[in-house]
This record gives sequence, structure tokens and C-alpha cells, in this order.
Amino acid sequence: MSSSSKGSDDPGMVLGVDVGTECVKAVMLDDQRKIVARTSVPTQGYFETCVEEVTKATLEEAKCSFEELQEVVSTGFGASCVPKATRTVSTSRSHAAGAYLHHPQQMTVVDIGGREVRAISVGPAGELVGSRGGRKCVAGIGSFLMFAARHLDVHPTRMQELAAEADEPASVSSFCSVFSSNELLERLREGASREDVALGCMRAIAERILELGIDHSPVVITGGVPEYFPGVLTQIEALASIEVTVSPDPIYTAAHGAALTAFVAKEEVTP
Repeated sequence: MSSSSKGSDDPGMVLGVDVGTECVKAVMLDDQRKIVARTSVPTQGYFETCVEEVTKATLEEAKCSFEELQEVVSTGFGASCVPKATRTVSTSRSHAAGAYLHHPQQMTVVDIGGREVRAISVGPAGELVGSRGGRKCVAGIGSFLMFAARHLDVHPTRMQELAAEADEPASVSSFCSVFSSNELLERLREGASREDVALGCMRAIAERILELGIDHSPVVITGGVPEYFPGVLTQIEALASIEVTVSPDPIYTAAHGAALTAFVAKEEVTP
């Protein structure tokens, strides 16, 4: 990795890496904060191996070498598994920065990832005001939905179409993701329709998310779940009578935001 010799207020090429439990994502920005490459890989095996794979793929897409990078910023559950990171930022700060780029206002960001859901309060200048996660037994929302899609024999992005044909939601009421998976199988064994079970699953997830509370409207959704399961957002709007906005390419929000924090850090130390 090179050291900056330009003496300017920008950090040069920056790589943001979000190490999640379902996918590892990377976004590379140039010195004008423009995206020059981004990639994602499934999280399989060791986190470090996935980080190496996604870094290599992103560098190849950008047609540059690792030595040309000025900063590597890690975030996410496995942030400590990015061996060449120059800085690490919290998941909440990364999502706040990534969402604020597209929605520059005070808001509540709801990060719905494979492992956890988190409500993030963002101030009018994009500052992180606070965040709170769900109870431990709510962990694994994304993994549960992937489990549901597999057993309902439907592509994740089409679960909403299946649910739209439901007569009424099947009861999937447990607030534990493991027990919810068992309930899903029990409903199918009892003869509930695939449509009713699909609706029941998404409604159960929406209820868990709303349990976190919303500090300030508008509500912006980030993370992998809105990318693959848009039906969950429909249920949130229906249950809470609120309108939610999905951040562009929500699965990359944290990686993008992590990279952006390198520029903010540079501004904070520049006279």
C-alpha cells in the first residue's frame, strides 16, 4: 500500500470492506469519492479467505494494484479479519455514512442484515447520534428468510409475489429465529399453503424490526435483506403505516460508507 505524496486533502484510492455473515462486500472509491469498482462474495469458510477473494476481485475490476490504495477501511461482523486494514469503523457508522450520501438529512436508518437488525439515528449533518440492536434471539433474520425461501421453493426476491396470493398469514410468531424455522416447518406439515407461510414469515420479521422503534422519519432501509426480500418492507409499511425508502444498492451501503469515512477522517484532521 502506497503512502500519499500529493499533500492534498484527499486520501487517494480507498477500499471499504464490509465483512458480513452472509456476504463480504467491497467498494473502491477514487480521490473524488466516485465508485470505481465493487464486488461481493458469499461468506464461506474463513473470513480472511473471503476478504482476500473480494479484494482481489475488486482490484481486478478497477484495474489497479493493492499498492495503489491509500486506505483500507473495514467494518461488519468480521471487520477484524481484514489484515491490511488501515482503520476500522463500526457497522452503525458505516451504514449512517452510506445512507446519508443518498439521503442527506436527519433520519432513522434500519440496517437489516443476515445476522442482526439495527436502528441507527442519523443527525442532520450525517453524524451518528446513536444505535440499538434487537434482542439476541432476533439474530439471524436474513438466514431465517433464506431458510424459508428454500423450503417454500421460491427465489428470495419472489417471496412477496407468493405472499400476495395468501388468504391469511400463517402463524410464525416466535421471536427466536431458530424456533421460527421450526414453526415454518410445522405449518407446512399441518397443510398451510406456501402463500400463507410466506406471508407469515415476512410479517413476523417486520414485527421484530418494528419492535426496535423509530426515532425520526424518514426511514431508510439498508442491508442484505431489502436487497433479496423486498416483501419485508411491504409488511413494515402495512403494519406501521409509515413509508420506508430503500437506500440504493442496500447490500453495499456499509462497504461504501466505510470507504467514505476515510475522507471524513481526513477532513477532520486537515487545518
